[in-house]
Amino acid sequence: MADPRVIADRNEIEQEIAGLTICEQFKATAERYPDDPAYSDLAVDGWTTLTYAQARRRVLAIAAGLYELGLRPGEAVALMMVNRSEHVLADLGAVHAGGVPCSIYSTFTPGQIAFVAEDVQARYAVVGAADLERWRPVLGELTGLRKVIVLDDAPEGELFMGWDDLVALGERLLDADPAAAEARAAAVSPEDTLTVLYTSGTTGNPKGVPLTHANVCFEVVITDRMAGLPSVGSQISYLTYAHIAERVLSLYLPLFKASHVHFCPDLAQLGSVLGQVKPVAFFGVPRVWEKMMARLQALLATQPEEQQEQVRAAMAAGLAYIEAGQYGRTPSAEVTEAYERADAALLAIIRSMIGFENARWLGTAAAPMPLEVQRFFAGLGLKVLDVYGMTETSGAFTANSSSAYKLGTVGRPGEGVEVRIAEDGEIITRSPANTAGYLNRPEASADLLDDEGWLHTGDVGSVDEDGFVSIVDRKKELIITAGGENMSPANTEGYLKEHPLVGQALVYGDRRPYVVAILTLDGEVAPVWAQGRGIEYGSLAELAEHPEVLKEAEAAVAAANDKLARVQQVKKWRLLPVEWTAETEELTPSLKLKRRVIHAKYAEAIDAMYAG
Repeated sequence: MADPRVIADRNEIEQEIAGLTICEQFKATAERYPDDPAYSDLAVDGWTTLTYAQARRRVLAIAAGLYELGLRPGEAVALMMVNRSEHVLADLGAVHAGGVPCSIYSTFTPGQIAFVAEDVQARYAVVGAADLERWRPVLGELTGLRKVIVLDDAPEGELFMGWDDLVALGERLLDADPAAAEARAAAVSPEDTLTVLYTSGTTGNPKGVPLTHANVCFEVVITDRMAGLPSVGSQISYLTYAHIAERVLSLYLPLFKASHVHFCPDLAQLGSVLGQVKPVAFFGVPRVWEKMMARLQALLATQPEEQQEQVRAAMAAGLAYIEAGQYGRTPSAEVTEAYERADAALLAIIRSMIGFENARWLGTAAAPMPLEVQRFFAGLGLKVLDVYGMTETSGAFTANSSSAYKLGTVGRPGEGVEVRIAEDGEIITRSPANTAGYLNRPEASADLLDDEGWLHTGDVGSVDEDGFVSIVDRKKELIITAGGENMSPANTEGYLKEHPLVGQALVYGDRRPYVVAILTLDGEVAPVWAQGRGIEYGSLAELAEHPEVLKEAEAAVAAANDKLARVQQVKKWRLLPVEWTAETEELTPSLKLKRRVIHAKYAEAIDAMYAG
């Protein structure tokens, strides 16, 4: 039986968003904050910025242009480009014309692009010039595609159109008849599909997830209540808009909070952009936080020992303060005083160096966050809060908040959200944010949603007495050893990656007599580590074979094993001479392991560890 308080919260939120669409919300925000900055792109000499009034005008023009080209309500517009204002403007332009935008991962192969474009029945595509090269091999197969709009230099041919030409067309139409564009936006309803997002395809073809305006508006409200984000603050968009977290946090939520979104088109520029923007909110998948931690540790290692000791002492005070502030606990006067001294002396300076001096909310999701990484940032006085959600739930449905958190958990359910643990340990959830099912996949939809409306996440977990949810692992990825022992590979992998040299780790052992691991070096940290020890090498592959590096990898495995039961311990391991990336196909676009790909690609290495 549903908790009456949850149902009351749900009813309250649904009344708050009754009749609301993203189109109406954008209009309201643009009218209330017309001159406030909305979107900023990096330029040679700083930033170029659109205000909310200018951005909405541009969106209506794009909508008018798309409609003139033939886009009709319910038809899909495929999008593939880096994080830049044009991505958001094209997306919202399609929505305001009654269309359905669909951002596609830029790491998808041409075959995957063709599958998605056909599955969603894309009639138009808006792509960057570089991304167009991924589309070219399959353009001949996409017979339903009417026009490809290219952001920079459009090729010759009837199929192609330049972005500037689309905007100019729309501006002329908007000047001639502004009421028509407004009427099309007003005709969009809460039950219309706002977007279709595709799962990153860890197994088989990706699945399309349609999300309505009502789904997303409910999600935005509960996200805002869980995170407590300030209004009119600066933030950074750098993760792909094909990912639900980025889409909610830097596309939809800003329309409610009047946030100023700065676009970072290249992950390599993130450090510089953080220093310039100093965001009030920041979200990173665990790998981003791991990389940031590794760079800071490498920098610290180059400082004099006396200074290193001062930082370690200050961080110990920071960690003690954050840990003592967890749900149900209160920091003592002594812990608080020690933290305040450390903060004034060092921690505030370090936070300022990395661009987090104004940060009010820091979040992570998409994969398990190693507790050691969370504890590292806690040492700097930063709460990197785990949230938990899926594309199918429109984003996060549980979250830790700044005032109610437990490290190592993914927090408590959002207001109006039901969460239960099924008999087999699977986490299931029910709320108005849940999708109605997969696009064109009735069997998969039946597996996802049961007759009572519960969405089956595929994750195994638990809920404690305070309502905080913990994730064990993906249901299908749990390892059962030959001895019948159940274990989570993600848990062991997290321990292995606590060593800064280890970039990625995959643990294997299903139906096998013992557990083995494949490791890769962190391509950014390893060279700095080697330089600090005077190790000469010609390539990352050569470094992976160096005796000192192998000795450190052995130490990383030993440290992980110390935290594990004997049957869970890694008995053999192999350090690979390569890095894993989304481009080399071992990782999804959201930087999660593609286990089947890795199992197949490194089958020989795995088998060798079991030989004899």
